[in-house]
Amino acid sequence: MLLLAVAFIVAFVLLLYMVSPLISPKPLKLPGAHVVVTGGSSGIGKCIAIECYKQGAFITLIARDENKLLQTKKEIEKYCVNDKQVVLCISVDVSKDYEQVENVLKQAQERLGPVDMLVNCAGTSVTGKFEDIEVNSFERLMAVNYLGSVYPSRAVIATMKERRMGRIVFVSSQAGQLGLFGYTAYSPTKFALRGLAEALQMEVKHYNVYVTVAYPPDTDTPGFAEESKTKPLETKLISETSSVCQAEQVARVIVKDAVQGNFNSSVGSDGYMLSILTSGMSPVTSITEGLQQVVCMGIFRIVGLFYLGSFDSIVRRCMMQREKSESADKTE
Repeated sequence: MLLLAVAFIVAFVLLLYMVSPLISPKPLKLPGAHVVVTGGSSGIGKCIAIECYKQGAFITLIARDENKLLQTKKEIEKYCVNDKQVVLCISVDVSKDYEQVENVLKQAQERLGPVDMLVNCAGTSVTGKFEDIEVNSFERLMAVNYLGSVYPSRAVIATMKERRMGRIVFVSSQAGQLGLFGYTAYSPTKFALRGLAEALQMEVKHYNVYVTVAYPPDTDTPGFAEESKTKPLETKLISETSSVCQAEQVARVIVKDAVQGNFNSSVGSDGYMLSILTSGMSPVTSITEGLQQVVCMGIFRIVGLFYLGSFDSIVRRCMMQREKSESADKTE
């Protein structure tokens, strides 16, 4: 009886693997495609642009700093695979004025054709304890990290639906999957991207437009280096429990998942575990993905509880050390 049950389960899993490709989105072909990358002048955004350019895409880079854009343009053009490829640079703040964002994207489409893939990578970070962070920082981060993704997506979605083709990528963060000490201003903005992505995916998938939410871990970028300067001790110690990834590695994973139309994009074993733990009611791209979530959820929850306990222990230890230090200062 046991062997029969095992055989049934194995046969069921094999059937799912066979059926899965039939219901998965058709991959987007990057050669000749028009890819727009916001926040594309450095870090993950720049690496995503390079990865797409290597595969024959036409690139529109959007960022605020015109000098950085032109420097990045030269760097990307070194990876040209044919003489028809173009890298277009547009200097604009995607978080401030929707009409301006809409206009510059219209100009980009007049030059390079309709947008086939939009990668929303513009973002910034502020770390610190909740009561130490300036109130206007909460507003600024929500504008840049959330509205800075809403505006470009709103500007291209209608054309994608008309063409029955497109990809929209929201670059969130592992801090958009779980809240951590020091990220009270940053995490909510990245959590918001997932809510937007889930609702938008339900609206557009029947038009063959697919949304991807990327959850990169700590990544070696200029933004991460700047963020590390102001991290509270607790945040630094928690960050040390995981390794720092290279931007090129993260970019390859994001591009691959976006092309395939996968909703979730994660890097490494920690990222895989977090994506399953936080899957909830999020869309799945294949039956096998859903099956993995069902099978692994309980096990990963146990592992996750150990992680949470470890993080709480770090915070408690730092608090006790700080109190001892303050007490010693008073006695002196």
